[in-house]
Amino acid sequence: MLLMFKVKNYTSFKNEAILDLRPTSYVQHPSHIVTATDKIKLLKTAALYGANASGKSNLISAMFFFEQYIFSQFITKKENEDVDLSEQIKIKLEPFMLSKDENNASEFDIIFIKNGQQIQYGFECTSSEVINEWYYIDEKKVFERTGTHVTYGAKYQKALSAYEKIPVERLYLSVLEYFLEDETKKEILTDFIDFFVNEYNVFTEIFFESTVKKLAGSIMLSKNLVSDKKYRKKVESYLRLIDVGIDRLDVQTEVISNTRTGKEKKEKVVRTVHGIYDNDGNRVGEKFFDLQQESTGTLRFLSYIQNIIELIERGGVFIVDEMSARLHPILTKLIVDIFQDSNNTKAQLIFTTHDISLLNYNQFRRDEVAFIDKNERGESSLYSLSDLKVREDATFNKDYLQGKYGAIPIFNYSELKGGEIRG
Repeated sequence: MLLMFKVKNYTSFKNEAILDLRPTSYVQHPSHIVTATDKIKLLKTAALYGANASGKSNLISAMFFFEQYIFSQFITKKENEDVDLSEQIKIKLEPFMLSKDENNASEFDIIFIKNGQQIQYGFECTSSEVINEWYYIDEKKVFERTGTHVTYGAKYQKALSAYEKIPVERLYLSVLEYFLEDETKKEILTDFIDFFVNEYNVFTEIFFESTVKKLAGSIMLSKNLVSDKKYRKKVESYLRLIDVGIDRLDVQTEVISNTRTGKEKKEKVVRTVHGIYDNDGNRVGEKFFDLQQESTGTLRFLSYIQNIIELIERGGVFIVDEMSARLHPILTKLIVDIFQDSNNTKAQLIFTTHDISLLNYNQFRRDEVAFIDKNERGESSLYSLSDLKVREDATFNKDYLQGKYGAIPIFNYSELKGGEIRG
């Protein structure tokens, strides 16, 4: 589970921004807190509000970049294969650009809990080199790296000191991932890798626009949806719950012909099933719909709920940019409620939104709401509702729209020339 994510000098975040999932001492909504270890409790949800272009998406982008940068450097070891570790990493880094004193080094840091261990990892890098890097397990140093020089914690000195040669552009973590023997790798890296592979889920793109929607049948389906009937029934129950006319999902093996190559292959095809009714309201049959015949909102919900069901069962963090886009506010609330449910003890939700219907004390604790604002210099900052010392019974959404919390659009009509605005 995620405890903290920090970013500095990336896109609009010139200065350090920290998303902290540790709860304050508030007593409201105790079911919104999950026990990660004997000593650490964490929030289940974090809602991020802000004006357009304030930097909300940039924060989610930073969380996505962090993962992609790490795993772009990992190399699958193959027997008798020579690997050039100096190969340039092809992941685009975007430091803050609106400053006279340009700084090309961006910094990222994460703390998470996995199998009862607190793991912290971070790095500072430019587009061409890694400047600093650090890795801690339960607050004990595994290694720290400055330039190409590495120091080790006492517990890990013997196991890691043989791997001191580091290309300047590579993460030391990727060197260890490639060279460490299996037993040592299991002790030091297995939990780290497993967290990102199975529990860290970032959705940054805008789903299912017209060109993407045509591909819906191939890009949004979990393997479990096709192969696991019990899992599919859970998905179907949510689709029936939101009342979009879908009774169930049908999975069939069909022969698909590639129009370009002419080759044929068997594929599992998922369709939605809708009821057919006579004039008296009696069900008289059923009709099968291809996924692309469903609305974009329905497809988006279907994509989300598959991931959510799996996360609630196995644990992890679901990070979504503009989660409420194309969803009715009640559906967005349903997703938030699933994560905040007292039966959920493993999963977290972090999302950006403009949906102020959720912004109230019945839905969120004050430490579950954060704002991202941008100043006149183009610098984004992140702060929580709890930082503002807001009363427990305040009308969050009304006060937000009145500008009491910042992070809203500011319109200066005096700068517009007469006649430019027509009634």
